[in-house]
Formats: sequence, structure tokens, C-alpha cells
Amino acid sequence: MGQQGEFLTTSAGARLRDTDHSLKAGERGPTLLQDHHLREKVMHFDHERIPERVVHARGYGAHGVFVGYGTASNVCMAGFLGDGVETPVFVRFSTVLGSRGSADTVRDTRGFATKFYTQEGNFDLVGNNIPVFFIQDGIKFPDVIHAGKPHPDREIPQAQSAHDTFWDFVSTHTEATHHVLWNMSDRGIPRSYRTMEGFGVHTFRLVNAEGETALAKFHWKPKLGVHSLVWEEAQMINGIDPDFHRRDLADAIESGAYPQWELGLQIFPDTPRQTFEGIDLLDPTKIVPEELAPVQPVGMLTLNRNTMNFFAETEQVAFHLGNLVPGIDVTDDPLFQSRLFSYLDTQLTRLAGPNFNQIPINRPHAPVNDMFRDGYHQHAVHAGVAPYKPNTLDGGNPFEAKTAADRPFVEVAQPLPKAVKVREAPASFDDHFTQPRLFWLSLSPVEKEHVVRAFTFELGKCYEQAIKERQLRVLANVDPVLCAEVAAGLGLPAPAATVRPKKVTPSPALSQVGRTWPTDGRLIGIVVDPTDLDGVRTVRETILAGGMVPLLIAPTGGPIGDSGLVAQRTFLTARSVEFDALLLAGSPPPGPDAVPARDAKAGAPGTAVDPRVVLMVQECFRHAKAIGAWGAGRTALEAAGCAGPGVVTGDDATKVFTELMTLLGAHRVWDRFPATVS
Repeated sequence: MGQQGEFLTTSAGARLRDTDHSLKAGERGPTLLQDHHLREKVMHFDHERIPERVVHARGYGAHGVFVGYGTASNVCMAGFLGDGVETPVFVRFSTVLGSRGSADTVRDTRGFATKFYTQEGNFDLVGNNIPVFFIQDGIKFPDVIHAGKPHPDREIPQAQSAHDTFWDFVSTHTEATHHVLWNMSDRGIPRSYRTMEGFGVHTFRLVNAEGETALAKFHWKPKLGVHSLVWEEAQMINGIDPDFHRRDLADAIESGAYPQWELGLQIFPDTPRQTFEGIDLLDPTKIVPEELAPVQPVGMLTLNRNTMNFFAETEQVAFHLGNLVPGIDVTDDPLFQSRLFSYLDTQLTRLAGPNFNQIPINRPHAPVNDMFRDGYHQHAVHAGVAPYKPNTLDGGNPFEAKTAADRPFVEVAQPLPKAVKVREAPASFDDHFTQPRLFWLSLSPVEKEHVVRAFTFELGKCYEQAIKERQLRVLANVDPVLCAEVAAGLGLPAPAATVRPKKVTPSPALSQVGRTWPTDGRLIGIVVDPTDLDGVRTVRETILAGGMVPLLIAPTGGPIGDSGLVAQRTFLTARSVEFDALLLAGSPPPGPDAVPARDAKAGAPGTAVDPRVVLMVQECFRHAKAIGAWGAGRTALEAAGCAGPGVVTGDDATKVFTELMTLLGAHRVWDRFPATVS
């Protein structure tokens, strides 16, 4: 039997009093290396899967360049942040819960990991698209992932959090509430990797050339803005194109629509308490609103080259939070401290030995002279006879970087408070509801509707009634409206709060709605009737000139008569979820394959317009996408019964598209969504 006895124990049978807190030098101090329970628990977790990653298995990567602005020099001496300094990078995006074979557009946290090949060694910024995490201490990481992964008895459901073990964990670990709110929001189903924020999650310590320190949080801001899918759209994509995010990133880079993100820093004074405006900077479940600490731009990332071989690059890339450069140091965040062990340890199994940094994708672009020898997959041919320090046989080589001019990495001499060894967390970690309430109140009404629907759907997939009721009690402590709406959807009474809510000031930066953004790389579907191509060529050229991608949709693929135009999609192969906006240049009659036996999408009652075009228009309308039509295309709109906000019609194709472009800048026609939550 895998489990014996009633008590939690180590693998050697010693009973454990606490498995929620790592052993620290005082409640706010660093985690101690002697914590044998932490090391055993995380070590075993790191080696649960071979060879794919235990988490973040489903990933996709690309090469690029980072150019520093020089604006960080007053707080950070890192060379790659210098003005105009160009640094090669490799970025890997990923989902967390699913296996390598899972789908892209599941509701999940996304990884955003960047390897900077700086002249001072590799710097790995290993973050997520959500700025907070589920847990406050890394000793709980195996627990939260075990809870989120498929149930061990049946190995289902895959790449989902809509099941009992996940909600059992987060409803009993209320520190997860903030991350859960973000995950249940639209942030959990991004439109594209290109329209996704990234966060370093933890607070880092920065050092400038004078030795002065500051605390900081890293942010990636996409130049295209932060945009998401709607839930039905995400579900459809998972079946229609499970590689949706991978394909989108690769196609954008190949077409020259290079994705860009601006790297920014939130800077805080490095005070003994390590707090800012009452927010504990060592708590990874907390954010600092941008209105309190603006994000200061320090450089630009551009992804401009796809991988040549997925396995050699994307699958073998190995990130590690301990890959630091002069000017950037760690803090005593207990989740951060555990990750410093976990990432290094996991490579030993996944990449079969200690020499994983010699794999080409991981090799530093700076000279390496580490005195490490032998081991599995040793590619370096070492010279000399004295791989130890000090030595005289190799002339003393390698030498230590003793002076500041040599730019060594030096840990900040951070004083430690007088403390005793404890498995505890500071009292400031105890507030699990104020920041989730801040996030909820910062959302627009339509975003709140999506959060309510996500909670209702996910909890509705749970079998255990007690789990639903317990999670409702958690939501009651976040906001009574949120709790009441979810409870109504579950057919359960809304419980009263057990914690008095604190007053919060909403942060507009947390909402994705209300601004306009560039439309570079957006996909525009154009439905054409081969017998009526007026305006199509002009609009197609306008779309290309605007840095977007036009895709012509016709009854059959290939050349469209002798017009010189080519149809990239057919009514059989096209689906609305692929496009950011839809143009109707005609109202084609049912094609020869518009019969249910050939295409289930053609099963609607017969109309003068191909039923698959009608369905495409209706889906775009339901998903609040901008729709334009001119000339005969208006007949297709009428057949679909779609009118109202975000539907543009006219006689001139160029004018219709110009108006549609304005709508596309807001990502969706938000007015089309009915919102009942204020």
C-alpha cells in the first residue's frame, strides 16, 4: 500500500508536524539549507516525470533580441540594461497543468520564461502571465500541482482546473484566492502569447554601481495590449486547432509581425521591513498596484526568429532562477528561495545529468571556466590538470574576479535579524482576501461577468458538494456580489462573510477593457463570392499595408477564377475563432459540399447564403468581434440576423474597413456583451 497509518511522514517514516512552512531563520528570514523535509519533498516532486517537464510541459519558444534603454542605471548595474545594449534572448511560453500533448487555449496560468544571453552570463527571468502565485511558500508547490493535475486514479481531466482536487486544495488554502481570481478572469485564456503580460512574480533586489540597493518587480508589457479569448471561443479552438497559440506565434514571426514586449520595473525602497504602502513585498500572493508604483520602462524585447528544431531548442531549454548577473539578486521570499533549489534539481532528471548548460540552447554567450568535470553528456574538452582552487600546476587558472572592475557577481550583504528556527509565516502573510477584492473591484462589468461564469462552470464540474460550499465561503470573504452570483449559478445559498472586507481603491491597470491598441498581426477573414469581387483587392492590400493578415474565404481553395486572388480558407476549413474580425465581400450561395453528410456546419435550414457563412457570422457576433459588410455582403448579415454594435455596413469597401479598424483597436465590441454585474 502506498499509504499506511494515519499520520503524514517523511519517506523514511518520521511523522511531520508541519508541511506548510519551510524552515527559516525567523518568520521573515531566508530558508535554511538544513530543511531536510523541504528538500525531500521538492526533490521527489521534481523527479516525478521523465522526460517531460512536470509542469509547463506544453510550451513553445522563439528567439529574439532585447535592447536596453539605459533608464535603469540609477538602480541596477546589470550590463544588459545599458543604453542601446543588444542582448540575444530565447523565450519559452507555456501552460502549467497540461501534458505536452494537451491543447493551447485551456484555462490556465501561462509561463513566460526569458533567457538573456548577456556578456556577464545568462540571466533567466522565469515568470508567468499572472503576477501572483497560488502559494506563499515553495514547500507547498508539490501540493498545489498534485491538486491541479489529473486525478491519479483515472488520469483525467487533462489540462483543466475544473475538478474536485483542485478546488479542494484552493478552498482549504485561502492564500490561493488571489491567483484563483486572476485565473478565473479573462487572463486565464489569453488571445495570443503576443497579447499576454508577463511578470517576474517575486520581488528582486537590485544593486547599482555605487552598491546602493532597491527592491523591484519585473513586468513585461505587450505592445499589442493585453487581450483574451471568450470562453466558448476557447472551447471551440481546443477542438478545431489545439495548436492555436503555437501557430499564432510562429506565423506572426514568419510574416514579419514581430511580437514586442517592453520590460518595466516597479521600484521600492529597500527597507528592513521590505514592505511598500503596507504591502509585504516578500509575499508572492500580493501585487503592488501600478497606481502606487508605476512600471518604469527599461528595455524592449522583440521576437524575430522561430526555432529550427523544437526538441533541440524549446524542449531542451533549461531555466534557473539562480542564473543571475551582477546587479540583480534574490530576496527572502520563501517561494523564491525554494525555486532556487527546484529548477536546478529538476534538470538532473529531465536532461539526464549535470551538464545541461552545455546543450547549445543553454550555453552562455560569455566565457565559461567553472572547474566542473565529467558527468553525463560532458561535451567540453577540458585542458589542464588542476580543476581546484588554489592551484599552482595550471598557473592559478581560473582566477577569481577580485575587483569591482572585474564585475563579479556578489550577493548583497543583507543583515539577518536575530531569530530562531521556525516553520512559520509572518503575520502579514495572513490577509488572503483584500487583494482578491481589489482585483475584482478593478474589473469592468463585462469582465466581472466572465469571472462569475468561470467560477460557476468550474465549480459546477465538481462532484463533492462540500467543496462547492467551502469555496462559496471563500468568495463571500472576497465580495458579496461575486459570491451571490456564483451561488445562484450553482443553485446554492450564498453564505455570509466571516471576515470584514477592507476598503480598497480599484486599480484601472488591472482591467483589459477601455483602451485601444495597435492591430499589428491581427487576422482578418474576408468572405468572398467568386462572382462578385468588387473591393476585395483594395481591402486586402489595405490590410497588408496595415501590418495585418488577410485570409480570403471562398467555396473552394486556390486561385479565384482569373482575378489573381487566392483563397486561403474554404467554407469547410474556416471557422470564426481563427479571425479577429470578419469582412463580408459577398453572399455566396450554398457550395457543392454544403450538405451535412460532407460538413456538419452545413446542417442549418436552407438559405440563399451558404449556411456555413451564416454560422461564421453568428459566431463572430456572439463572440463580440467586429463585422463589416458592403454591397452584396449585407445579404449574408441579414441571413445571419446580426445587427447592432460593432456591425459596420456601407457601399464603399474602404470606408467599411476603416471603421472596422477603429473597432478592432479595442479588441472586441464590448457593448455587445450584456453585463448584469455592476
